[in-house]
Amino acid sequence: MRDAYHLELDTLTIKLVEMTRLVRSAMSRATTALLDADLHLSESVISQDEEVNRLYAEVETSIYELMATQQPVAVDLRTVITALRMAADLERMGDLAEHIAKIARMRHPESAIPAELRDTIVEMDQIAERLVTKTGTCIATRDVELSKELEADDDEMDRLHRRLFRVLLSPNWNHGIEAAIDITLAGRYYERYADHAVRVARDVVYLVTGSRDGDE
Repeated sequence: MRDAYHLELDTLTIKLVEMTRLVRSAMSRATTALLDADLHLSESVISQDEEVNRLYAEVETSIYELMATQQPVAVDLRTVITALRMAADLERMGDLAEHIAKIARMRHPESAIPAELRDTIVEMDQIAERLVTKTGTCIATRDVELSKELEADDDEMDRLHRRLFRVLLSPNWNHGIEAAIDITLAGRYYERYADHAVRVARDVVYLVTGSRDGDE
């Protein structure tokens, strides 16, 4: 029974890593759809969010079953509770990528991003993808030091988010209120996506060390 139990814990890790892969792909494709006004791509991101939701539901069901049948304690209890938190954050990251795809779909056949902000959006996407890639590695390897690196990446995302607002609030802004709203929302979605990735990384630290500060 214990072997089956620990196999189920390993399966949870595999599913969490798969969720990171899916939400990374979703964000990459959503950004391309946003920049290129690609309707087909935006629709694919929206429809494929169901796969992330399905994995989240599977993780949630498995955890509830483990808690009911195995009554985990100590480190095992920390493992299952942390896995549930991670899955919830990853599911939300999928939703945020979907929101970006919906902006692209709403503005089709035009791009929602003016030319002067395209480079900033590209940078935000690159950081988002780098964050979630590291997150997947952290989950798979329980690498505490790598988990801590995500804080610096998140700071860079915050810097880019502030850059967006400087452009929007500039007296030279001439793209109207509708475009400003789109960019405000998109910027917030990227920033929140990064925040959720950092939360997952912090949960890895907690899982390994038992401390929210990363200390034994």
